[in-house]
Amino acid sequence: MATDGGFARHPAMKAAVMLIPLTPSDWEDVLEIWRAAAHPHFPISPRLLGYNLAPCSGEIIEGRLAALNGQPLGFIIACALPSQSPGWVSLHAVHPSAQRQGIGSALLDWAEAWLAEQGCQRIRIGGNLRPFAPGMPDAMDSSLAFYQKRGYAGPPTQPCEYDVARSLSAYQPLYPKPPQAELLPMQGEQEALLLEFLEREYPGRWAFEARQFIRDGGRPSDFLLLWVNRSVQGFCRITLEDSERPIERFYPQRLPRPWGQFGPLGISKSVRGQGLGGYLIDAAAAHLHTLGVNGCVIDWTSLVDLYAKFGFAPYNRYFNLFKSLTPAD
Repeated sequence: MATDGGFARHPAMKAAVMLIPLTPSDWEDVLEIWRAAAHPHFPISPRLLGYNLAPCSGEIIEGRLAALNGQPLGFIIACALPSQSPGWVSLHAVHPSAQRQGIGSALLDWAEAWLAEQGCQRIRIGGNLRPFAPGMPDAMDSSLAFYQKRGYAGPPTQPCEYDVARSLSAYQPLYPKPPQAELLPMQGEQEALLLEFLEREYPGRWAFEARQFIRDGGRPSDFLLLWVNRSVQGFCRITLEDSERPIERFYPQRLPRPWGQFGPLGISKSVRGQGLGGYLIDAAAAHLHTLGVNGCVIDWTSLVDLYAKFGFAPYNRYFNLFKSLTPAD
């Protein structure tokens, strides 16, 4: 499968389809195909598409549009941090009128070859740096079967992730404010304290995302800092309808407006076991309530029982799907 565009023919394909490098001029075709093919619970807006296709620092994003006689039929978008693993299939769809003709497989062939060229040793469906979803939505069960046939599988210890949600219109705090702690919106001059905390306690993806947020000019108060005895010992990121990160990423359309989101969040190892994790969740929900948020999502979590204590119930479920690009040892 060529990675620079060209005709593709999968064994199941009835006609040779052109795979064209995806450019911004094709975004309306991408949205049209997605609207026709995807479950209605997962609409993608032009704002979300544009945001997610702007590469993060060091990231490479490539895509292909499948077309026959000039008619767009499907697309795929892949993301990589070169020589790191995993790479990601960020978004992939075929118009219903052209499904079961090998087009989806031809697009996935291209993506797998391209990701291998970038040095990726494993592929994940969704869950990339600016994800459309953490994994494969369980509402798209036919797509799940497609990937499973192609060798994608979930880890037995954590096969699923969840979004949980609730209305905050009548939220009442559950935890009294600890005398030594307080959750407050971050001020601009405190960004270095956030990065110092994350590099110490969560030096992977969460630290990377915070650095990207600051570089992109995100509003400082979209991070909440947990102060314990006058030092930063926890954090929580929030998203509102006017945030730098599109609220549409969390698919809140089935919830009452105004919408809000929070997460990721965490506290330092040194203060665990003092009830501060529960206070952080509670105070974040109360903070969004004071901002007028009604429908609220906590995204991408396996801690369903924990968030149920605060009235959050499962909202969306996603299957974790991975495929190795290297032979097993």
